[in-house]
Amino acid sequence: MMPNITRGDRMNGLLSYLFGPGRENEHANSRVVAGDSDSFLWYGGRDLDAGEVAALARDLDRTRVLTGTSVSVVRRRSDRRTGVVVEDRAPAHVWHCSLSLRHDDKELTDEQWQAVASDFVDEMGFTSLSGKAECKWVAVNHGLSKKGNAHVHIAVSMVREDGTKASTHNDFSRAQRICIGLEQKYGLAITSDRAAGLGTRGWSPAARAAAERRGAIEPDARRLERAVRAAAATSADEAEFVRRCRRNGLLIRPRFAKGRNDIVEGYSVALRAEKGGVVIWHGGKKLAKDLTITRLRAEWPDSVDAAQSAVDEWRAAYRGERIVSPGREVTEYDPELWRQKTESVRQMREQLRAVPLDDKATWAIVAKETSGIFAAWSQRIEAVPGPLAAVSTELARSAQIRAHQVRPRPTKLVRIGGVAMLAAANMSKGGNAAQTLLMVRQLANTAEAIHDVIHARGDATRAAEMATLVRTKLGGVANELKREADKFATTGKNVALRELGRFSDGNLRANDQLQDGPVGPRPGKIEPSPHHGSDLGR
Repeated sequence: MMPNITRGDRMNGLLSYLFGPGRENEHANSRVVAGDSDSFLWYGGRDLDAGEVAALARDLDRTRVLTGTSVSVVRRRSDRRTGVVVEDRAPAHVWHCSLSLRHDDKELTDEQWQAVASDFVDEMGFTSLSGKAECKWVAVNHGLSKKGNAHVHIAVSMVREDGTKASTHNDFSRAQRICIGLEQKYGLAITSDRAAGLGTRGWSPAARAAAERRGAIEPDARRLERAVRAAAATSADEAEFVRRCRRNGLLIRPRFAKGRNDIVEGYSVALRAEKGGVVIWHGGKKLAKDLTITRLRAEWPDSVDAAQSAVDEWRAAYRGERIVSPGREVTEYDPELWRQKTESVRQMREQLRAVPLDDKATWAIVAKETSGIFAAWSQRIEAVPGPLAAVSTELARSAQIRAHQVRPRPTKLVRIGGVAMLAAANMSKGGNAAQTLLMVRQLANTAEAIHDVIHARGDATRAAEMATLVRTKLGGVANELKREADKFATTGKNVALRELGRFSDGNLRANDQLQDGPVGPRPGKIEPSPHHGSDLGR
């Protein structure tokens, strides 16, 4: 169950939306399924007309109006003319949270939703169980979302019945922890990586709606996350990272230490705005935990020269000046390097056999590098997010760990970052297709190892999703590469094509050398498709 929290100042506006038709007429049979004792007594269990919705909003907001209590939050925004981030305060006496189940989770009755919502509000400290005066609140169920998720919306007045303000300190993290407990209590689907504090950022309904209005198939932040991941994976140092982001069409700016212009403490990226539009910046930490400047620097050399080169590129980006010193990103690479890098991936996959499944730091490194390869590859050949982007996103979820769990990279673990560099440089077409297909096989082996870790953490549902995604998405890529390679194959001359051996249309078969043993105790495997006889990545 996933919580999504927003703050605002229009109780009537929020309730009118919840009881209205929805953006695409998806709301059906809207009704109050829970609330404080008075609100549920008067309005519970039925649809409300416009007059009743307005009356409910007035009741929920009555104490604030009578007492004159003001509730606000700090708002940070970029000045449209200068781009400078400014702070002000905005009214925020309406607290809104949607609780959404997975689309494949069990259905809940209104009585069960009442219990879930009541427990959630109790645990958040908005009721008298907190030892303080209660807040007025209601929970509204209006059917499935457009994507088929069962959910309820909880609207709470932030002014308690005695006129005091309710605390929202750490409400995002508290809501996450509470949902984990409710999943266990009510037998709902448990996402183990979220329970462990892992997982990538989720995008709000507002962000998704904004993307849909522009005709985009994903939120801007998702696109930025993949582009930054690709740039990081292909870069040998921080300066190259800045240059690659800029060459890929991103706007990027540093966050200098206070009073300094030679110490970079963070960064933000943005897509270029359309004519008349506004540039919206996203901090690295907001994109994903493993894309903060601190985590990225852990993979790059730490020297005086490297630091100075990075600062030079950051300053140029900040001022909108040209790249200072172009580097590897403008170099063409020999396609023969694919064979060498494919062998690197195979060697790393062999090393993973000795890595314990509970070694979160090492597995996060592997997932991050593998995700970066697919992100760079996607940036190169996919005009719109396709199978490579989807695999990158799924693998990135396994790269997210808490800061205190981060450990230095094992010194003997083979690095595969160079694969991302080649993926970003090569067309993966024609004569290179056969070599690329061999790479896909080894990357599938690595994905299988990560699948085993997911399964070992107890997330069988996500493990199954991972298996299906890799089989179908990478299987489709393999088929296309096979057909492309066949066009350029010559009998007895194309050694790479002969090495494909066990590849056949519709199947990804792994290297024979990987048949002799699994990674770790193997609690679960990626099962073969029911339509084919081969296993994925074995």
